[in-house]
Amino acid sequence: MWSILRERKTEKQLEKAPKEIQVRFEKWRDLAEVEGPLGLLRIKGFRDHSLKGEWAGARSSYLNDQWRVIYVVIAKEIKIIVMEVTPHDYRKKS
Repeated sequence: MWSILRERKTEKQLEKAPKEIQVRFEKWRDLAEVEGPLGLLRIKGFRDHSLKGEWAGARSSYLNDQWRVIYVVIAKEIKIIVMEVTPHDYRKKS
């Protein structure tokens, strides 16, 4: 079982997100808790992939054509830290 941790700003982003995105995120989270990153790779609709540039080391899954969940995997501790749930814009916000 994987632990899914969320940044504080992620909670606020999810509250502001459309209901369908909140529901899709919960499905993403449920799958990630049970199967981890490999389970996310198996579901083609999430189009899970690693990121480059400023987000190097992080991964992204599609929640729909616009919204993404950006996360980091800490395999030694079996944790996934959700960094952001945001419309598609991978520039880091300081």
